[in-house]
Amino acid sequence: MGCALDAVSRGYNTLLIEQEDFGKGTSSRSTKLIDGGVRYLRQGNISLVRESLAERGWLLNRLPHLVRPQPFLIPTFSFWETWYYRIGLWIYDRLAGTLRMHSSKRCNRKQALELVPTLKPNDLSGGIVYWVGEFDDARL
Repeated sequence: MGCALDAVSRGYNTLLIEQEDFGKGTSSRSTKLIDGGVRYLRQGNISLVRESLAERGWLLNRLPHLVRPQPFLIPTFSFWETWYYRIGLWIYDRLAGTLRMHSSKRCNRKQALELVPTLKPNDLSGGIVYWVGEFDDARL
């Protein structure tokens, strides 16, 4: 596709033929997630988190046929770990403002195992559920 774009930009007549669905080869390796930059929160890069959340919100609101909310569970193994993630994701939710998908929530050990039955129950204390956007990147 990059070669076809380059050829068109140089004035050549170009035809692109795909064997499978458009973008299939590269899109199959994508996570297909729009997480809102939660990883940047730990680094203290608040402006990048806000920008990522705004982009996620824009995509979700304007392209609901391509982007949908997807819950994620972060399993936790101690009281302090649970509250570390809970406080961080509470801040993340506040930064999203009106573009928040759903509020993150704490869950106990039983709830975490119901959500993800393949979790190893040893030392599991519970978890935090937060929301990301899942999208069809080839269509986007």
